[in-house]
Amino acid sequence: MAAIKAAVAVAEVAAILVLLLGVAAADDGMTKFKVFFHDVVGGLNPTAIRVAQAASTNGSSTSFGAVVAIDDPLTSTSASGSAGEVGRAQGTYTFADQRTFGLLMNMNFVFTAGEHNGSTLTIFGRNEVLSQVREMSIVGGSGKFRMARGYVEARTADSGLSTGETVVEYTIFVKTP
Repeated sequence: MAAIKAAVAVAEVAAILVLLLGVAAADDGMTKFKVFFHDVVGGLNPTAIRVAQAASTNGSSTSFGAVVAIDDPLTSTSASGSAGEVGRAQGTYTFADQRTFGLLMNMNFVFTAGEHNGSTLTIFGRNEVLSQVREMSIVGGSGKFRMARGYVEARTADSGLSTGETVVEYTIFVKTP
């Protein structure tokens, strides 16, 4: 009987430890939110402009060597237009892969409205455009996100084939000290 009580007590302690560890893991200090990136490459008001192109792409159809400067709207919804604009994605992306559409993203998310107004996040990494989910690093920030670390997950919401406006959903996972 004493052995059974001891085993039950050990099991109860183990269950409590599992619950406590689960709570600690869930409360990792990460902030999670979404924004939508609108990359407009044509029309009267493009937000992404090719500023450099390699003289030769070695027969590649991936635009290898091209550099694009961006000042793309960030919105709270996937709808086009400035309604719901919470900031801008400013920086460059470079076509850095000879075999597929692999971009080197170097950009700041500059928040100009909403909960994160006045803050920035610096994002750097590889964006293999044809993959369903792409992950890039958050390597810093300012304001509310000073010394931030984390990552973003990018998912294409609209490829822009018919409109010239690519819409990408960015889920942001960020932690500050």
